[in-house]
Order: sequence, then structure tokens, then C-alpha cells
Amino acid sequence: MNTGLKYALFFVGGIAAGVLGTMALQRGAINLKPVAAGIISRGMDVKDAIAGAVEKVKEDAQDLYAEAKAEQAQRKEQDA
Repeated sequence: MNTGLKYALFFVGGIAAGVLGTMALQRGAINLKPVAAGIISRGMDVKDAIAGAVEKVKEDAQDLYAEAKAEQAQRKEQDA
């Protein structure tokens, strides 16, 4: 995980913690367990989406590299 993404996730987590803390102070004693589970669940969804996007970019880069190698081999074959 790159540093920028890590800091962004920490920032979002901090905002979420601040919002939860503010809600708890305003309403008194509330059950935070379901709220925390929901936030963690959404965070996991975001992580999965990001991982999927990264995997797609990686596959595209590998395909591009394979096409370039094929073109290079074809060009060498024509020159010979």
C-alpha cells in the first residue's frame, strides 16, 4: 500500500472516529458496536474496490508489455 493511500485511510478513519465521538457525547450513552461494525464493513468494501482497480491496472500493464514484446519480435523477424 502506498504512503498516500495509507495516510488518506488514516484521515478518513480519524474523521469517522470524530463523528462517532461527537454523536456519543450529544446523545449520551449509545450502542456504538453496530455503528462501528457498519463503518468497518464500508471500509472493507472500499479496500476491496481499490484492490480490484489496482489489479485491473496491473493486468492492463502486463498485456501492454506482452504486446510490445510481440511487436519487437515481429520487427526483429522482418529485419532478419
